[in-house]
Amino acid sequence: MTGVRIVHAADIHLDSPLRGLSRFADEDLAQHLRLASRRALENLVKLVVDKDAQALVLAGDIYDGDWKDYATGQFFARQMDLLDQHRVRVFMVAGNHDAASVVTKAVPLPGNVTVMSTDQPQLEIDDDLGLAVHGQGFAARDVHDNLVLAYPDRVDGLVNVGILHTAVSGAEGHARYAPCAPADLERKAYEYFALGHVHTRRVVNEDHWVAAFSGNLQGRHVNETGPKGALVVDLAVERKAELSFEPLDVARWGQVQVDATGLRSVDDVYDAVARRLAEERATTGDRPLLARVTIIGETAAAGALSDRVRLTETVRPLAERTGVTIEKAVSHARAPRSGSRVEERLLDAVLRRRQELTEDLGPVHEMAKMPNRDFGFELRRSGLLDLLDDDALRGITTRAMDDLLAKMSSEVN
Repeated sequence: MTGVRIVHAADIHLDSPLRGLSRFADEDLAQHLRLASRRALENLVKLVVDKDAQALVLAGDIYDGDWKDYATGQFFARQMDLLDQHRVRVFMVAGNHDAASVVTKAVPLPGNVTVMSTDQPQLEIDDDLGLAVHGQGFAARDVHDNLVLAYPDRVDGLVNVGILHTAVSGAEGHARYAPCAPADLERKAYEYFALGHVHTRRVVNEDHWVAAFSGNLQGRHVNETGPKGALVVDLAVERKAELSFEPLDVARWGQVQVDATGLRSVDDVYDAVARRLAEERATTGDRPLLARVTIIGETAAAGALSDRVRLTETVRPLAERTGVTIEKAVSHARAPRSGSRVEERLLDAVLRRRQELTEDLGPVHEMAKMPNRDFGFELRRSGLLDLLDDDALRGITTRAMDDLLAKMSSEVN
């Protein structure tokens, strides 16, 4: 066989919750989102079949830790059985969330599934496909060794695929599990390295020996924005891999920024918000769009926008008319300044006090974590914790600036 087509996916986090559901009033949508990871996995299986792929490669974090019950594992096994019926091989490694020490339950998987060893790199050869697969899973959640250094060299005459759950250099913001450098991957001279752990799709090596993160199948919170899915990879011996991305998410997160510079009234700002939301909604097709709206820029309406709760409750019905569900809305807008030295000194003083408040209220945040639930509830209800939130503090600062500058305007001018 001269070539093989695989589908590369990772970080399914099956049955993990989508964060922030309590903010959504629509229970039907909330239920849809609770099942989002399952629907995304179903979409993945359908993609493998529709694309006539010979193998599915899963680069870790199939699960999200130990299961509440066996239903999670049974659902995954049923999906793999569907691929078995189409004679599709599945090769998978455990990541930090589904390490052997973390997932204590077990469900038998069909014979087409190969779970790579967690003790040392394993080589699995499929002569019918002309495929050599190299991989090692996580035995424990915290793996800080560079696993790829022990991976064997390529098998000549076969298409070589490596599977690794890793934090490759340049993946800032992710825990450094099984860290390695792009050069470590390239030295193995595999036609393709399927990577997992980083939820943002990214090609790490794009010269002759390609390595890539597929990203996760379904965004789980507002910081995982944009299309999510899998990579279809066409491979041939000693040929550069050809990649194409296929979106598989069932709901999409977005961060919608609205520049209110020059807008004079609150109504003008809300009109601009509605237009931007409609533009973003048009990019998601049939998928629901879950969005956070952030207003920036200098506008005379900044003071009226600084109440985050009121802002969110005003924007939410505007968004619903365009088919968008709002996670929350925040304003970083500023009132126009004349640039006087008095105003500059006042701004510096407010910002210094803001930093002091953040430091002073640090112990309050720790008290809110105390096991006494009634105490924690009362503390949260008091509103003190809002002062630890960047957006809330910014709103307080904006209102203080507007009020003080209004009182001082006659003296300044």
